[in-house]
Amino acid sequence: MKIKQTNNFTDYQKFVIFILAITQFTVILDFMVMSPLGDLLIKSLDMKPSHFGIAVSAYAFSAGISGLLTAGFADRFDRKKLLLFFYTGFIAGTIFCGISTSYQVLVAARIITGLFGGVISSISMAIIADIFVLEQRGRVMGFVQMGFGASQVLGIPIGLFIANLWGWEAPFLMIAGMAILIAIFIALKLKPVNEHLKMQRDKTAFKHLLHTLVKSNYHIGYMATAVLSIGGFMMMPFGSVFAVNNLGVTEKQLPLLFMVSGVSALVIMPLIGRLSDQVSKYKLFTISCLWMIITCVIYTNLSATPLWIVMCLNVVMMMGIMGRMVPSSALTSAVPDMADRGAFMSINSSLQQIAGGIAAAVSGLIVVQKDKFSPLQHYDIVGYVVVVISLISIFLMYRVNQLAIKRAKESGLPTSTPDPESEIVPIMEV
Repeated sequence: MKIKQTNNFTDYQKFVIFILAITQFTVILDFMVMSPLGDLLIKSLDMKPSHFGIAVSAYAFSAGISGLLTAGFADRFDRKKLLLFFYTGFIAGTIFCGISTSYQVLVAARIITGLFGGVISSISMAIIADIFVLEQRGRVMGFVQMGFGASQVLGIPIGLFIANLWGWEAPFLMIAGMAILIAIFIALKLKPVNEHLKMQRDKTAFKHLLHTLVKSNYHIGYMATAVLSIGGFMMMPFGSVFAVNNLGVTEKQLPLLFMVSGVSALVIMPLIGRLSDQVSKYKLFTISCLWMIITCVIYTNLSATPLWIVMCLNVVMMMGIMGRMVPSSALTSAVPDMADRGAFMSINSSLQQIAGGIAAAVSGLIVVQKDKFSPLQHYDIVGYVVVVISLISIFLMYRVNQLAIKRAKESGLPTSTPDPESEIVPIMEV
């Protein structure tokens, strides 16, 4: 039975949103927990900031390589089976992180986790694009990406609490245990996602990958995603180190700081998602970028600051970050054809991860810490770099928006509506 093309969600669509959201929650939490554990890891494993940057970027680089290697196969299998395969590998890698005994072993574990976990987001995006029309995707992205906020509200504070009790390894084992239950739920309840298989024309996986790579209309989507990722990854790895050693936030206050930021994300995400389906996604993206730029400059130039002010600035900055993520994801999902979505999303995810890995590594080279208890230096320079990159992303997303408008015109849809890029695309059978 085909899902009716309407702006209202069916019961099954609601289930898909839920299952993808909790899957994303575990994957995002696995990556996000590295930042709040940063200060603890640096002190426990006697690492330098550059070493921690490598530990963070190891996941991103391996995820990027994995995405490129699997892109040619992404549209040749049932997306449910792909999701289960890579999610199982992600679980194994996360367990490996939890039993790591040294910095070198931890880096190896992060590489394995990235090889599998980095592809899951692109598979989820392809499933969303297959099941939901563009007019619905803003809300869908808002709900699915609530995993970002939920990881800060529930996962990170609980993870830090567990880490303080049983060591930094414990949060990874907690994530793995939760992910095992979710994998069972996916296997039993999610229906096959295979309508795209009827549209495949490329005889081999390599030809499909090459076809998706060289298609000129897709290049601007790749560039926009890569640039956005560089800006997003530069500040994040050293967030907890900066908060503890520069702003005067204590280790016990860190969970509260992340929880407040996460609650704000949980509230903001659905609102942004609904708003992006009602107004121009590009205008919303631009306003959010400018909002984040102002907050970023203020935050990275702070010294010792009262906790309540740090919390307020984090909430304000979160509004800008979330305001960029939702409309940019929805706009980018309009770039590929249905037959290329899996490959496009995999390549896009690869570029996102590789760009993020480069950003984390470069950030680790910019910031300096005399010893593991001294203030972090040059974090303000990281903030200024983020400003420049954010301005570039505004221009690139404008190009993506123009491509979406062009596709709407070619489809014969009206372009005088408030959000002309909102085209209707075929919905898969489920």
